[in-house]
Amino acid sequence: MAKASVHIAALIAASIACAANADELVPYKIAGDGIADSLTGSPGDAIRGRALVLARTTTCILCHSGPFPEARFQGDLAPDLAGTGNRWTAGQLRLRLVDASRFNAETIMPSYYRNAGLLRVGRNFDGKPILSAAEIEDIVAFLATLRY
Repeated sequence: MAKASVHIAALIAASIACAANADELVPYKIAGDGIADSLTGSPGDAIRGRALVLARTTTCILCHSGPFPEARFQGDLAPDLAGTGNRWTAGQLRLRLVDASRFNAETIMPSYYRNAGLLRVGRNFDGKPILSAAEIEDIVAFLATLRY
């Protein structure tokens, strides 16, 4: 149990550190239906990405389900994440996380890396993206590993 507490504490610390830098957006280029280049210039960490997907703070698991036997109460509002790495490229995944509304203007999925033109945003979060560039890359790295 102590090991799990250390991992949870590390995840919380990392999330707070990333949130402190999350309000600074790095420029990116959309080409076709994706963002080919990493937002950070390097690949993300799939282990951190998995932890972010399962963290209730990112809300992924509230809407999506997936191959996560340890996660209770997985969502059923959005596509199952199993096989995500087969369905989309890293660039396509990146754009879906950055701004899901580019694919569906009526989506309920948050645009995790936008800070303007958003609706129903709390005052403390206005002008800030939900995730940092590093967190986006970590999630992309993890989702790319999900193959059938």
